Amino acid sequence: MTHLKEGDKAPLFDKIISGKNLKKGKIVLYFYPKDNTPGCTAEACSLKDNYNELQTKGFEVIGVSADSEKSHENFKTKYELPFHLISDTEKEILEAYGVWGEKKMYGKSYFGVHRLTFIINQDGIIEKIFTKVETKTHANQILSL
Repeated sequence: MTHLKEGDKAPLFDKIISGKNLKKGKIVLYFYPKDNTPGCTAEACSLKDNYNELQTKGFEVIGVSADSEKSHENFKTKYELPFHLISDTEKEILEAYGVWGEKKMYGKSYFGVHRLTFIINQDGIIEKIFTKVETKTHANQILSL
């Protein structure tokens, strides 16, 4: 799981977090395992369905996974996602945020993306880390801050 803590400076990447992005408001940087899987779809749709309210409250949503750009484009189109999805096939961002690591399913170990969400303020500081993401109601978790 992530080595970062609330209050830490967020790792900056031009394609996600730059001075320009931070001036717009807080960033909801959510990491998810895989496009078009039930939990990831529920999480993305929760954020989509509440996107206007999130924006009204000053949040900009960005999703990151290890899937390809093509997979992201298909996922965005299929579910009409209004926010940006970042493809991190090199796992540079995933590793910087400490979300790439060993997972277990059905008694087998494998490496993958841990589902976490970081709220990053305009100063580039991590204000909140959601380690227990409720996929179907994730937008409500964020809006309750």
